[in-house]
Amino acid sequence: MKDMRRIVIVGGGTAGWMSAAALSKLLLRDEGLKQWQIELVESDEIGIIGVGEATIPAIKAFNTVVGISEDEFLRETQGTFKLGIEFVNWGGLGQRYFHGFSPIGQPLDGIAFHHHWLRLKREGLAGELDEYSINNMAPRRARFMRPRADMAGSPLAEIAHAFHFDAGRYARYLRRLGELRGVTRTEGRIQSVQRDGESGLLQSLTLTDGRVIQGDFFLDCSGLHALLIDKTLGVPFDDWMHWLPCDRAQAVPCESAAQLLPFTRSTAHGAGWQWRIPLQHRIGNGHVYSSAHISDDEAAATLLSGLDGKPLADPRVIRFRTGRRRTPWVGNCLAVGLSSGFLEPLESTSIHMVQSAVTRFMDLFPHGNLDATDIAEYNRQAEFEMARIRDFIVLHYKLTARSDTEFWNYCRTMTVPDTLMAKMELFATNGRIYREGTELFTEASWLQVMLGQGLTPRSHHPLTDLRSLAQVQAWADNLRDVTRRCVEVMPPHADFIAANCAASPITT
Repeated sequence: MKDMRRIVIVGGGTAGWMSAAALSKLLLRDEGLKQWQIELVESDEIGIIGVGEATIPAIKAFNTVVGISEDEFLRETQGTFKLGIEFVNWGGLGQRYFHGFSPIGQPLDGIAFHHHWLRLKREGLAGELDEYSINNMAPRRARFMRPRADMAGSPLAEIAHAFHFDAGRYARYLRRLGELRGVTRTEGRIQSVQRDGESGLLQSLTLTDGRVIQGDFFLDCSGLHALLIDKTLGVPFDDWMHWLPCDRAQAVPCESAAQLLPFTRSTAHGAGWQWRIPLQHRIGNGHVYSSAHISDDEAAATLLSGLDGKPLADPRVIRFRTGRRRTPWVGNCLAVGLSSGFLEPLESTSIHMVQSAVTRFMDLFPHGNLDATDIAEYNRQAEFEMARIRDFIVLHYKLTARSDTEFWNYCRTMTVPDTLMAKMELFATNGRIYREGTELFTEASWLQVMLGQGLTPRSHHPLTDLRSLAQVQAWADNLRDVTRRCVEVMPPHADFIAANCAASPITT
């Protein structure tokens, strides 16, 4: 088989145009080379889900590779900064905690900070966990600044941020970049897909107007429709609804609030949860819920009653099934984004999984003979990544004291994956947390969710007892004081945006 020279991307939106922007940066960077062709096929008639308006810090690396200026990106997408996620009513009604992106405290004697904190907390000598992290304290004051690389050792150097942005605007921005680099965009609906009769590989697409698009390799970015990986190739789908019972979402934008907050908020309701994502020009809101426990009308009423301002549209219903495509790479077809599987956006991982898929594909970019070992390695890595993200999301549902609805009774008592149960049991004994291989979420992330939702270890690392309580308390108090003083020098989030990356007013 000849080399992979003609790459066809099926579907636009965030997944399609992220793929196009990354591949064009790699393959079309030299205008003198005409050996590569990247063609993206999409139809303006087909809607885009676009619920992923919040991200995690890894997106900064993707934007850098693609060649995107952070301030320009934020102006183009009406973006704001994100320091973490606030969770409300998850561990119990009336409870809240924060999952921030930066480290919690600092190690002492080679032992993680939280072990010393657990020891102090039992003696009534420690503050709340948030007080030892700048990413957790700055949001309380709606403060933000980028990390100061010139201040090593200071909490100001540890600030870790991601973004909120309009996903539709991001896709359009990436489209402009891709087309400038030579990506061909073809408008049209796909009527049929042709395969080679002998090998079964994909050969071409036929559009409804009769045009035929030939390709050597195909990226399925067609969203939940999964035109290639499912409808054409029939790759099995592993259903995870028994662990993540929510199967619908309703999304609606509303007017902005008075204060521009640098974090996402997730508020648990009776049969799911509601997101709040602040942008420069509006707030994005959505209600993820289980249709077995609440009707669409009730879910819409719950969503609308929790808005900060006047809704700017009617809620739209999105139906989904949680799980993963068993082998996202088959032959000369790779599923990227929602076509490869769906996990609800509780921890803002949707766009990250597009990024990791594209990055992994470039790392294992195929020869013409489509090496089976490379494809198997891609699928192995994809399975590991998604399963561990799944575990982290399931943790939020499993680890709750709520018993006020049938939904929460089910979640609290359900059987969870063995990999998740092992992590919970290890932490419950002596507070130990280990990050396995390339799993996405760090020890600090697991720590904040497990403690935030009420899982307190029975003990702490025994070697923390080698220092006197007075020594450890003085050290921890200093960390807390330094963190508080650093937050004081940070500007308000709105002021930072106004000075660096304010978008032009939207005209109607």
